[in-house]
Amino acid sequence: MWGVPQRNKSIIERVKPGDTVLIYVSQQKVGDNLLPSAVTGAFEVVSEPYEERTKVFVAPEQMGDEVFPYRIKLKPITVFDPPVEFKPLIPKLKFITNKTMWTGHIRQAMRVIPEEDYLTILKAAKS
Repeated sequence: MWGVPQRNKSIIERVKPGDTVLIYVSQQKVGDNLLPSAVTGAFEVVSEPYEERTKVFVAPEQMGDEVFPYRIKLKPITVFDPPVEFKPLIPKLKFITNKTMWTGHIRQAMRVIPEEDYLTILKAAKS
């Protein structure tokens, strides 16, 4: 399952069953380790978007008690083990037009990327 905040309802409403999504996680500190930003896998959307307010996600501290009420159900296509580190991909990704200030391109709940970028990420996961 994937959920987005209230403010991103219009974004998730464009997603349809059969679409493919990549899951990106931002850099985070776990204990003494700093984990890099990465893409963790490819998933197929298997439901229409729906609203559910049961708290199942852990919201980042800056988002308070957000429950991410607009959701879709997902089925794994491939889970990247290990996850694909994101920063080395930046020079190759077409959707990131500002390679220096790249975080602005992924700072939203969901974003459409070109098929070419999707294939670049899949290729990186296999190498």
